[in-house]
Amino acid sequence: MTDRTSLQTALIHNDYRAPDGFSALPQAIHHASTVLFKDVASMRSRNWQDKNAYTYGLHGTPTTFTLEARLAAIEDGKHCVLAPSGLAAIALVDFAFLKSGDDVLIPDNVYNPNRDLANWLTSDFGITARYYDPLIGSGIADLIQPNTKLIWTEAPGSVSMEVPDLPAICKAAHAQGVLVALDNTWSAGIALRAFDLGVDIVMQALTKYQSGGSDVLMGAVITQDKALNQRLENAHMRLGFGVAADDVYLVLRSLPTMKLRFDAHDAAARKVAAWLQTRPEIATVLHPALPECPGHELWQRDFSGAGGLFSVLFDPQYTEAQTDRFVDSLKLFKIGFSWGGVHSLAVPYRMQHMRKNWPHQGQLVRLNIGLEDPQDLMADIEQAFGALKA
Repeated sequence: MTDRTSLQTALIHNDYRAPDGFSALPQAIHHASTVLFKDVASMRSRNWQDKNAYTYGLHGTPTTFTLEARLAAIEDGKHCVLAPSGLAAIALVDFAFLKSGDDVLIPDNVYNPNRDLANWLTSDFGITARYYDPLIGSGIADLIQPNTKLIWTEAPGSVSMEVPDLPAICKAAHAQGVLVALDNTWSAGIALRAFDLGVDIVMQALTKYQSGGSDVLMGAVITQDKALNQRLENAHMRLGFGVAADDVYLVLRSLPTMKLRFDAHDAAARKVAAWLQTRPEIATVLHPALPECPGHELWQRDFSGAGGLFSVLFDPQYTEAQTDRFVDSLKLFKIGFSWGGVHSLAVPYRMQHMRKNWPHQGQLVRLNIGLEDPQDLMADIEQAFGALKA
């Protein structure tokens, strides 16, 4: 700048550049929509899909690329794409690999917004979505059609907790050239090695354990295959999915403690679940680490942990109104969707409305066991049981 530069211009342009050599433990937050190029040649030579270069804020900054690399490493993947939410990550997979005339198979215990999205794809986009028994295993081969392009899995189901036979599903799918996508949010990539079991595409809601603070919406899609990732990158660009650098930083800040928190959630949840097994008010505890949970033996085979999320079925003598009073009477457990944060949560579900062939009569309540003392949580549940008989 010259001495004659006006104050207004000087407020925008100046010659100062921070010196090299600064180093600190936290990842720097790079806010950017516009990315600058040193000259026209460098602008024209850059490919927006190249993770070693920057073109536009929507396609990534050092902050987002760092989170993508760390998430891929957790899952033993090679490529990662971020999305604004878990549901956005599901949509990214669908739009990357499905087109009009295609067929997708979805487990009947799927995360309900995934079901809503699939029904929308069916009604408005000419894509057929069919639902299968989550415990079908190798029997899924009989459901695959020539136009089936994608099979969604969820391990376990985020409400009813059935654990699928992922290797059997993947083997049957791959024999007929069909991709398998897994919603691996429940295990956070910590307790299940999805790619080792044959899964092609892993999706996660980073809103849960990765954030850990119940304050961030974000999702991720992780792959090992470059060609699959390229299709995801193309869909990501065309849909205009972007994530805020500040939110990315919050997830990066929480990642180093994620396994410690996950293990603490797991230990506390097992204590509460085992205690609930002894209660006469509860007919069944749907916790994958317990033998009474459908698919428990598959959980033993494929998983190394369980996290803090599970469900309970109340004795059929208790009505919806009574179990609603139970939930309302909880003091430490708050009522709210999502999970993976430090606060314990409880949500009642109307399973007969969600599943056509739901076999149980008792009311279902899903519990997220947070990081409170499990003895205090059990005391809270015990006092709330009194509302059942009120």
